[in-house]
Amino acid sequence: MDLGLVDSHCHLDLVAAEPALGGLDAVLASARASGVGHILCVGVTISRLPPVIELAERLPGVFASVGLHPNERVALEPSAEEIAALSRHPRVVAIGETGLDYYRSEGDPDWQRERFRRHIAAARAVGQPLIIHSRSAPAETLRILREERADAVGGVMHCFTEDWATAVGALDLGFYISLSGIVTFPRAEALQDVARRVPLERLLIETDAPWLAPVPHRGKPNQPAYVRHVADHIARLRGMPVEDLGRATSENFFRLFPRASRESAAS
Repeated sequence: MDLGLVDSHCHLDLVAAEPALGGLDAVLASARASGVGHILCVGVTISRLPPVIELAERLPGVFASVGLHPNERVALEPSAEEIAALSRHPRVVAIGETGLDYYRSEGDPDWQRERFRRHIAAARAVGQPLIIHSRSAPAETLRILREERADAVGGVMHCFTEDWATAVGALDLGFYISLSGIVTFPRAEALQDVARRVPLERLLIETDAPWLAPVPHRGKPNQPAYVRHVADHIARLRGMPVEDLGRATSENFFRLFPRASRESAAS
């Protein structure tokens, strides 16, 4: 069944390098067979951006984003102007992922906060939506988004794992909530509650592949095809047909990322 699903956040360059998945052609064929028509390949380092953009240039239905992950340490931080310039590539549809991750941080994370602010400034300068990574920093993530007026461009809280109160804070800023394979984990009750309550018109689905494979593939390398399991699980939680869930989340993707064309990876 062609559900026209969108994997709104994965790292296709890294997925293609996973030996167990059989290479890029096999990954794309599996995605098509699972009803996945579009994929957003998200940048996490400036130095690895060329292969990410090359995939988006070469493959129909694949798009790219520009960003520096909050845990990436670099010798020279990109300026807001440099990030903005890179984001003007016609296949780039967003800025990120960016945000705060205090889970593995040591010492004063002020450098993360400054980097986050530069990404928001870049997004505001070019009118691009943001892809937000937030781990162990929900209140501060929302505070900086408010202070830097990120609501002017909007974006998505990717791989959301926080509680409903945090979701409401993001929704109030005009952001979307994206759920990954974590929502399928048996002990993710709080996240499953969020999945039931997020307004359908503000919901996205993703894999974050090659990590966080959903049940029944948990513990194995993840790939865009598995976003179908995320869609199936959320549809069951919400008591709705997966076709309707897929259609809604795909429409949400194109509304949030207007530079993404509707050309399909299946075409």
